[in-house]
Amino acid sequence: MKYHQIDRNLFIKNRAKFTSQMKPNSVAVFNSNDIYPVSADSSLPFEQHRDIFYLSGVDQEESILLLFPDAPYEHLKQILFLKETNEHIAIWEGEKLTKDRAFEVSGIKSVIWLQDFHKTLKEVMAYAETMYINTNEHYRASIETETREARFVKWWKENYPAHKVEKSNPILQRIRSIKESEELDLIQEACNITEKGYRRVLQFVKPNVMEYEIEAEFAHEFLRNRSKGFAYTPIIASGNNANVLHYIENNQQCKAGDLILLDVGAEYANYSSDMTRMVPVSGKFTDRQKQVYNAVLRVKNEATKMLTVGNLWKQYHVEVGKVMTSELLGLGLIDKADVQNENPDWPAYKKYFMHGTSHHMGLDTHDYGLLHEPMKANMVFTVEPGIYIPAEGFGIRIEDDVVIQEKGEPFNLMRNIPIEADEIESIMNS
Repeated sequence: MKYHQIDRNLFIKNRAKFTSQMKPNSVAVFNSNDIYPVSADSSLPFEQHRDIFYLSGVDQEESILLLFPDAPYEHLKQILFLKETNEHIAIWEGEKLTKDRAFEVSGIKSVIWLQDFHKTLKEVMAYAETMYINTNEHYRASIETETREARFVKWWKENYPAHKVEKSNPILQRIRSIKESEELDLIQEACNITEKGYRRVLQFVKPNVMEYEIEAEFAHEFLRNRSKGFAYTPIIASGNNANVLHYIENNQQCKAGDLILLDVGAEYANYSSDMTRMVPVSGKFTDRQKQVYNAVLRVKNEATKMLTVGNLWKQYHVEVGKVMTSELLGLGLIDKADVQNENPDWPAYKKYFMHGTSHHMGLDTHDYGLLHEPMKANMVFTVEPGIYIPAEGFGIRIEDDVVIQEKGEPFNLMRNIPIEADEIESIMNS
């Protein structure tokens, strides 16, 4: 891994939080992701399943975590199953976790080679009454490929039909959404790397540069700072491309006078950052661009203040909508009649700001979190309002990542990333 080793006490705490919510005499199993094929002998780079990483720190394919807190024997309470490494694998693929190294990473003493998983599970299931299966219930999930986790669940149900079944996901949704201090440090590092990339880009952008060249500048800075790269597919959208919310082609020329929307974030140790900034290609905003930019910035600042303990996500968006409505009236994009006659299910402001303002962030860019439950301290949210005006040839979105505090306003993890229009212009022209 490129990142520095994470203190295993984080994963010990995470497992304790999970097992404390398990029912008596129950087992939970978590599988790594597959390595997904492309064609011939090509495959995509491995990305660890975030749940097994969260609970163990193991960042390796063909790994399984088993938790059985009420096991009759100590060596069955927490087990890591890993593919047995050898000299041949080390030469061709690089070193894999040994049993000793797995303990250093995870804090789990019982490490068994993967070929003995079914034999061990058979013993465990003879003692247990309930199995926690790990299904993906994220509100944005859309999965067509059968995962390693899904194959295990199918196999387990066929082989152990007499056991009771519980779901891991509701527990994970709650505990993963509230970050430990170590996690906040890792997210902060991802944000710091993003800042380095952005400052590099501010010195690079000029008329006629290609969007993909800007993407390359970010990638260069991310990789040289121990990141694997982008936390999500980057959006480098110049001119009217910014009005396509998930524009990812990044293949157009940036023209003088246009704005570039940069929705980019570095990952670090599998943790995400998620930033959006606007860059004027010529190094200076036009009066109209700056007018709209400052309106979006005011909405972002007000929306940030609303991310407080006890607030509800749905009501939060209603309140942000009121702030945005006021700004759009001031910009002349809507009028009082539009507001008076608006459809409550699709308010007038939605014509220019059609997406949500905030989402949970952490190990996943759109991280775990139950949106119907009140916000809690140490949750991390994005704040990302936007105004999109195809008729004027530009769209503006501004985004920061913030941590909800027990009292007071959230802590901005992107506080050092230039955001004021004047500061952006000053850096670009320095």
